[in-house]
Amino acid sequence: MSAIKKSKWVPTRGIGTWPSVLLLLGMQHAQAHHSFAAEFDAQQPVNFRGRVARMQWTNPHVWIHIDVEQTDGTVERWAIEAGTPNVLFRRGFTKDSLLPGTEIIVDGYRAKDGSRRANGRDLTFADGRTLFLGSPNGE
Repeated sequence: MSAIKKSKWVPTRGIGTWPSVLLLLGMQHAQAHHSFAAEFDAQQPVNFRGRVARMQWTNPHVWIHIDVEQTDGTVERWAIEAGTPNVLFRRGFTKDSLLPGTEIIVDGYRAKDGSRRANGRDLTFADGRTLFLGSPNGE
């Protein structure tokens, strides 16, 4: 008869590694996410009427890129920050909700750095439907 050798598993082996890994992953997410006040100015509300150029369904926030026609006929591309993909899906958004060319009105707050970025609050379709974009300022 052969004897089967049982290995001794020590539950404390590597226990210090997992908290370190989890801490680093948490720090990476915290650096990627920001507060509303760090990037956007609640004292600079904006209102745009434009056409969707594209959408970026990325974490931690969805970005809606819209082309806004100016009074002189030129077109400016604005990037509108929305909530997380999960929040928008729960509110009824799908990847087909805002196809390129869709006319929308966006209310939100301008970026502090003066760039063509804004944090979106509400989005209104041409038919009058309004959707809350899940702005970090409003959640």
